[in-house]
Amino acid sequence: MTEANGAEANSGGQSAEPVKMQVLGQFVRDLSFENAVAQRGLQGNDVQPDTQVAVSLDARKRTAEHQHEVITKFRITSKNKATDETLFIVELDYGGIFHVEGVPEEQMHPFLLIECPRMLFPFVRRIISDVTRDGGFPPLNIDTVDFLALYRAELARRAEEQKAAQPVS
Repeated sequence: MTEANGAEANSGGQSAEPVKMQVLGQFVRDLSFENAVAQRGLQGNDVQPDTQVAVSLDARKRTAEHQHEVITKFRITSKNKATDETLFIVELDYGGIFHVEGVPEEQMHPFLLIECPRMLFPFVRRIISDVTRDGGFPPLNIDTVDFLALYRAELARRAEEQKAAQPVS
């Protein structure tokens, strides 16, 4: 059974409600920048940065109907490849409050942890770029994060964890 609007036809013959998403607010929950180079007083121009970006996500339902809070957490560590000394560390928890309607309950979790962070990411990238520039380094423009791959990797990690926790018979 197909529907004229292209919606999935597994809703028992009823047309699916269109998805409505609105960003109600965005905010920096926590921001930290540590310039390790300035603290150590290092000199020299022989710096080859190796930058690692770690991303984690969190989502929760708010008390208002159809509202959810999504937090993206970024930890960026830049080290000198030659000496393995830390150049800087950025930690940013950036949140958004979303009004979401029309997403089936079984699809809400992936929607919140994939689509909502995609909406927040350009703002996260700008903040990180500004903070690194203001901290005395060239602006760091982090690569686009594949939130779908990140979500799938987390599901696989949890499945492995559960598999390992089961007693062997």
